Amino acid sequence: MTIPSRKIALVTGAGSGIGRAAALGLLTDGFTVVLAGRRAEPLQALADQAASRGQTALAVPTDVTDPASVQALFDTIEKTCGRLDVVFNNAGVNAPAVPMDELPLDQWFNVINTNVTGVFLCARAAFGLMRRQSPQGGRIINNGSISAHTPRPFTAPYTASKHAVSGITKAIALDGRAYNIVASQIDIGNALTELSERMTRGVLQANGTTAPEPMMDASHVANAVRHIAALPLEANVLNMTVMASHMPFVGRG
Repeated sequence: MTIPSRKIALVTGAGSGIGRAAALGLLTDGFTVVLAGRRAEPLQALADQAASRGQTALAVPTDVTDPASVQALFDTIEKTCGRLDVVFNNAGVNAPAVPMDELPLDQWFNVINTNVTGVFLCARAAFGLMRRQSPQGGRIINNGSISAHTPRPFTAPYTASKHAVSGITKAIALDGRAYNIVASQIDIGNALTELSERMTRGVLQANGTTAPEPMMDASHVANAVRHIAALPLEANVLNMTVMASHMPFVGRG
């Protein structure tokens, strides 16, 4: 299958939550969207939904922690679409909120492999394709977090991973200048998804108490992705924080 010429976007972690919302938004904006994630069923359901609306989406099951799987994803994009204009590097995981000496090491490696190595592998492959294609260039948008700035209690793996994403974003923004490749990071605070819904019932605070936190609809994050994706490559949003207005972040909580 060869996809007709139009702007091409890739969304990782597209099967649910923020990734799904962003993919739907980019489809609405006329992008052909490549849907990547570990679970084939929700990806294909989203691709079928897009087709029913006259939109074009391609489901490619992918494990972002596996270099061969990521290479296969980008080989498919290059063969099927011919180019790549926008990447939303969204796939990510968390670990249990326990004191770090109680955290199983496999949980640390799972977070780092997904949130850091997975982001790097996808950015690396996108960078290469964007360098080779004509016209040259493209946009890489990384999913950061409030945790890229400050931790929650007992979240060393996730916090470390999101600080690393900030470094990757800045490196891409610098190294991409010669090739018209730009990079952005959206730091997200309390977007309501299937995984974050538990926070509405209470989450550990820095003072040791447990309290519910205000949330925002994931569509606001999707709209931020859409705004950045729509910019010409001569302009960029390097960093954007999108957060529930009353969540405990600014000041003392």
